[in-house]
Amino acid sequence: MAEIDMRKVDEIIDRYKGEEGVLIQLLLDLQSEFNWISPEAIAQISEQMRIPKSQIYRIASFYKAMNLKPVGRHIIQVCLGTACQVRGAPKILDRIEENLKIKEGATTSDMRFSLKRVNCLGCCAMGPVIVVDGIYHGKITPLMVENILEQYE
Repeated sequence: MAEIDMRKVDEIIDRYKGEEGVLIQLLLDLQSEFNWISPEAIAQISEQMRIPKSQIYRIASFYKAMNLKPVGRHIIQVCLGTACQVRGAPKILDRIEENLKIKEGATTSDMRFSLKRVNCLGCCAMGPVIVVDGIYHGKITPLMVENILEQYE
C-alpha cells in the first residue's frame, strides 16, 4: 500500500482551517499530492475540520477525479466514446491490458500504471485516444501501444 506523509496531509488541511465549504478543494489537493485519498487522511480531516467521516467519504466517492484506493504513478485513460470506439478503441484497450497484464480499473503490482476507461475525452477527431498523465495520444493503433507505454517506464 502506498505510504502517505501525514505531515503533508496536515499542511494541506492547515490551508483550509476556519473556512467553510472547502472540503472538495481540500480533497482535490490531497488527490493531487498523493494520487489518492487514504483512510488516514480522511480521519485527519474529520478530526481537524470537524467534518463527519461519512460526509468526507460521500464526497470523495462521488467524484471520479478522486481515488479512495492507491493508484499507479502513471494513469492511463482509454476513451471508449462512440467516435473512438468505431475507430478501434476496444482493440487499444485490449492491447494495453495485454501489455500491462491487468484489466481496466486495475493497477499494476509495481504501482507503475493504473488503467481506466472513460466515456469521452472531448477530442473525437483525434480518436482513438488515450491519455497518460494528462498527455493526449491520438490516432492510436494497437501497434503503437507498446512504444507509448515505454515512454513512461
